[in-house]
Amino acid sequence: MENVNKKLFLENQMNSNMPKERKIKSNIAKIKRDKVLYFMIIPTLIYFIIFRVWPIINMRLAFFTFKTKGPWVFEGFKYFKMIFDTPVFFEILRNTLIISFMKYVLLFPLFVIFAILLNEIRSRGFRKYVQVISYLPHFLSWVVIAGIWISVLSPTSGAVNEILGWFGVTPIDFMTSKEHIRWVLFWSEGWRSIGWDSIVYFAAILSISPSLYEAAAIDGASRANVIRYVILPALVVPMVTMFILNLGFFLNAGFDQVLNFTNNSVNSAIDILDTYIYRIGLLNGQYSLATAVGLIKGLFGTALVLITHFVSKRFTGKGVW
Repeated sequence: MENVNKKLFLENQMNSNMPKERKIKSNIAKIKRDKVLYFMIIPTLIYFIIFRVWPIINMRLAFFTFKTKGPWVFEGFKYFKMIFDTPVFFEILRNTLIISFMKYVLLFPLFVIFAILLNEIRSRGFRKYVQVISYLPHFLSWVVIAGIWISVLSPTSGAVNEILGWFGVTPIDFMTSKEHIRWVLFWSEGWRSIGWDSIVYFAAILSISPSLYEAAAIDGASRANVIRYVILPALVVPMVTMFILNLGFFLNAGFDQVLNFTNNSVNSAIDILDTYIYRIGLLNGQYSLATAVGLIKGLFGTALVLITHFVSKRFTGKGVW
């Protein structure tokens, strides 16, 4: 490792002292040498250009009236004023904030707890089995997941209402109840994500030095104390990083999930910004208005990430960068 570091250091020194023309030739030679690796990242670059960079460039549509022919007409902040003058927007924003809080804040500790519990399983074979079973739902589409949950929560033949019936509880139609539908979103998201989102924390636990466990054993620490004083401190950095990054998507309350779980009975309780954008943009053709809502979402997410990062830096010394 030391030899590799020395080699990289010497290459950097040579590059810094090299004339500009020679430096360009040297970089071209490196690209030719590693051309296979560059070809491998081309699909990823194309994806980000089409679905990330190009949409950011066309966020300017929020300030223009879209026309299929002829130049776009500059409208200033007209569409932003329309958004804030619409009472339904604030109801949708409220739904988005509530559902996002449930998913990104209330659900967050469950991923950490699951990773810790996974680490406590002594049998490696059984642990791998639990890991595979918990990861699988992540690879299912929301269409399939919605079908499973609608079937399980059915008031006539669903397993949940069957179990509730054993205790004399009247069957509940979870999918048409405004009181329960948000919790259906919460638990279905948890079921789908708990295995996948716990990978980061489980990897952090596995990277803990064995000497710390040995020192804890010598001191006579109980398993609870090992978790508290050895494992949890090792999870602070990934927890802070993941929490800050998740806040950047705070207004993304889950378009695919909500679209598959919604119906006329509960739509007013789970109608979120993403479904609102879909409705006014793609269905009604109000592209400028939809873009303005999307821009508000993006700016809000960016502000949350920056604020949380600097607050975390101030109090814990840890942040995203």
